[in-house]
Parts: sequence; C-alpha cells; structure tokens
Amino acid sequence: MVPVPLARPARAAVLLAAGSLLLTGCGGSTSTGAKAAVTLTDCGHEVRVAAPPRHAVSLNQGTTEILLSLGLADRLAGTATWTDPVMKGLEKANATVPRIADDNPSFERVLDTEPDFVAASFVSTLGKGGVATREQFEKLGVPTYVSPSDCVGKDNSGGGDGTRGKALDIGTVYGEVHDLATVFGVPQRGDDLVASLQKRMKKATQGVDASDVTLLYWFANSESPYMAGCCGAPGIITRALGAKNVFDDTHEEWPQVNWETVADRDPDVLVIGDLTRESQTAESAAKKIAFLESNPVTRTMDAVRHKRYVLLSGQAMNPTIRTVEGVEQVAAGLRRFGLVK
Repeated sequence: MVPVPLARPARAAVLLAAGSLLLTGCGGSTSTGAKAAVTLTDCGHEVRVAAPPRHAVSLNQGTTEILLSLGLADRLAGTATWTDPVMKGLEKANATVPRIADDNPSFERVLDTEPDFVAASFVSTLGKGGVATREQFEKLGVPTYVSPSDCVGKDNSGGGDGTRGKALDIGTVYGEVHDLATVFGVPQRGDDLVASLQKRMKKATQGVDASDVTLLYWFANSESPYMAGCCGAPGIITRALGAKNVFDDTHEEWPQVNWETVADRDPDVLVIGDLTRESQTAESAAKKIAFLESNPVTRTMDAVRHKRYVLLSGQAMNPTIRTVEGVEQVAAGLRRFGLVK
C-alpha cells in the first residue's frame, strides 16, 4: 500500500475544503440544482459529493471517455491508463486535459492535481495494488467512484480479472453514465448520451440473426492469451447479435487459454483487440494476425484460413460506452463475411 504523503500547503487547502464540503452537504441524493449534494451507493461504498466536481481525475480510459462525452473536459484535472487512442469525436476535448500517466499513476501524482473527485473503471485501479484504495482518497476528503460494471454480479476477490456470477447487461453501463452525469450536475446530458447509445444499439442489431455463428474474443498476449469468458462486455456483444462465444462455458472475465484449446474450438470469427499500449505481447491487431497466420497450431483454424477477423479497440472489449461500438463493428463484420441471416 502506498503511504499517504505530506501534502503541500496548496494541496492541503484544497483537500481540507473538499472534506468540509462533504461534512456540510445536505443528505439525500438529488440531480437538480448546480450546487446540490449527491449521495449514491457504488460498489458497496457510499459516495457523497456536496457540489459538482470542478477538478476531477479519471484513472481509466473508460470513465474518461464518458466524462468527455458528457462535455466535462473543463472539469478534468487529469487522466491516466490508456489502451487506445481516444474515441473519435473526442480528440479536441481530450487534448485539453493533462494525461498524468499512460498507465497507473502513483498516489502522489494524483494528489498533485488537487482532485475533488476520482473515478476509475476497475476495482483493481482503486484498490490494493492499484493507484490507492478508495479509503485512502476518502480519508483526505476526496470522494471516489468505480464503474458498477466491474462489481455488479462480479467477484474480484480471486486472481486474474475476476469472475462473473451474472452476465453483464448494457444497462449497467448506461447506469454509470447517469451516475456520473448526476454527480457532475448535468443529468440531461446523461439522458441524451444514453438515448444516443440506445439508438445506435438498435440500429446495429436490427435484422441481425447470427445464431449459427461462433465467435472468439482475443484481448492480448500471444504466449498465454487472454480470451473472453461468457459474461463481460464481449458477452453483451455476443448476445446482442444472437451469436455464441466458444468460451461461454467459463465465467472468468478474461481466462488465459492455451492455443491447442482455441484451435480445437475453431470459431467462425476471431474478434481481435487492436491495442496501442505495450504492456503485453501481441498488443496490436497486426501482431496478433501475424502470430495466428504463422503459428502451426492456429494457422489451420477456419477463421484464420478465411481471414475472418474483426478488429476492436480495447475499450470496445471492456464494459464501457464503446461496447456499443463493439456491437456495431462485429455486426458489420458478420455482414461482410455473409454470416448473418
């Protein structure tokens, strides 16, 4: 665990002010009024924000893209942990926000921004072994928020990326949009963003019947690849299109599977993560495809021989607003391959 550093006078004043606001804010949750207090329950924590944040830090790309999509770039003091280029249409807004780290920043680095709110996409980011625990921030008067998609129906107590006892629903992602819009005092923007996402989902899936199609989702790593289990964001995509994930018999979020097992299940289509980070082997789609087409175990797979690849950003394969983008792109790929009825 990272020890709490001694705060510089300016930072200490900001944190003290945040703490005072939290103590004096009214009880109860509300989404009306520019200065209204908000209280909500998030991943087992009570989050109480006395006034809309003005100097927030987002520790994962998923939460960052929600906040940017809500028009809140001017309220962000920093972002961190990126796997992909920012979502199309958000480039200009994103360029105005300091990137304090490409991966997890230190606790000290986050505190240097003098945050009044900290959001993350994953329990592991705001937990032991991550940037810091939620309690460490909250002791300093800084409220925190973790995407409910990483805790609702999910057990993160074991190793790896957790296990889902219940399939994730896209409604949980929409709920995160509403939560953040409420916290920042812009509920109508949240309603509008969710309505837009719902419209896109409906359009992408209209007339699509992929009930005879099997899919495999490969996120990263060629030596011991991470493949999607049944019930995370890839499950949302698969169910929306009526297809079948060849590893839907595991509830692990991203189990590591050997290539012999992958080849034995021989999916019709390979959905491949096209990442720009460099923390694992075979991050980019180009490197993944080069591996698939040269490896003696995988090159005879039906999808490889026919080059049935759909490339997705890492964010589209995580539970984020870009999961909708994943549905659109996989649906387009299945149409291109002539696999939908």
